[in-house]
Amino acid sequence: MQDFDEFLTECELAPRLNHLASFFAETAAGKGGVPARKPTADRRLLPDDALLHQIVDLHSLRQGFFDQHYHGSIPYRLEEECRMAHAILRYGQTSMTDILLYSLGTAEGTMARTLSEMSRGKIQSLSCSPNEENYKCFMAFGEPPHASFFLGPFHRLTKEYLRSETHLERFSRGFDIILEDTTFQMYSPNRRQQIAFVAQHLKQDGILLFIEKFRTADPKDYELREFQKDFGFKSRYFGTVEIERKSKLVLKTMHNSEVTLADMAEAIYAHFRHCTITWNSGNFYGLAASNSSENLRLYLSLMVQPAIPSQYVYDPEPYTDLAKWVESR
Repeated sequence: MQDFDEFLTECELAPRLNHLASFFAETAAGKGGVPARKPTADRRLLPDDALLHQIVDLHSLRQGFFDQHYHGSIPYRLEEECRMAHAILRYGQTSMTDILLYSLGTAEGTMARTLSEMSRGKIQSLSCSPNEENYKCFMAFGEPPHASFFLGPFHRLTKEYLRSETHLERFSRGFDIILEDTTFQMYSPNRRQQIAFVAQHLKQDGILLFIEKFRTADPKDYELREFQKDFGFKSRYFGTVEIERKSKLVLKTMHNSEVTLADMAEAIYAHFRHCTITWNSGNFYGLAASNSSENLRLYLSLMVQPAIPSQYVYDPEPYTDLAKWVESR
């Protein structure tokens, strides 16, 4: 069994739990970083699918403060979240057993709660966040019967803890799907151990999903994509002063813990045999990894096309095999 003592110490000293803590607390409480208007999914970009639009509707009703800040900050991330939820819901419909979903570091866990509610428990979910403010938003609509919340950072959630808590014990045998949503980049660039720690919770044939912001080989490309994000999209929801404030408070620190897509590939393939790019928005990419090619292919086949204007999509594009992209560079 791998020794994670040094890694756990690293996490405790990470920016997310220390000098960035006040930013996350204020934003999750709706006391800072509030968009000028609530972001809504652009349905013109989504296919005419009744189930997908039901997800969009319920997701909108369940959002808390941090989600609104988050979805106003990243171009078309809200549409992508609904697209992912749609694929996971359909994936659950193909299974003879309940699907266990772990959504780590995802603020108030809107997507996970929406999936548990819509599936009527076919998808059992666990969300986590170190912020009590996010937990309050999670509970704002009453305690959901099929969705749980761990109040704490991802590295404090251990198998021993899951086994010790009666209401969480069902998750101790592993999850079918885990989503890491822009969490690792708030802690350190140590992707290999971050993935190793989280993969402990994944079933042997499970799927690990990632949404992360990546460095580019040429820093100028990174800056151009940031400019596009800030002034082509984010300015719809935030003024220039707020955009600059967040850049100074969070983004510069976060950049130190970002990695390149090639670095991420190396870390992923240390633990998984298969990985596919599922989404791109500027410097942000979505990835899906698994040791089961069958389950990964099924999940990918259930995803509708990305709902994002082409000008935000860069190479490598969605549905590119990550290993083949690394080889082609």
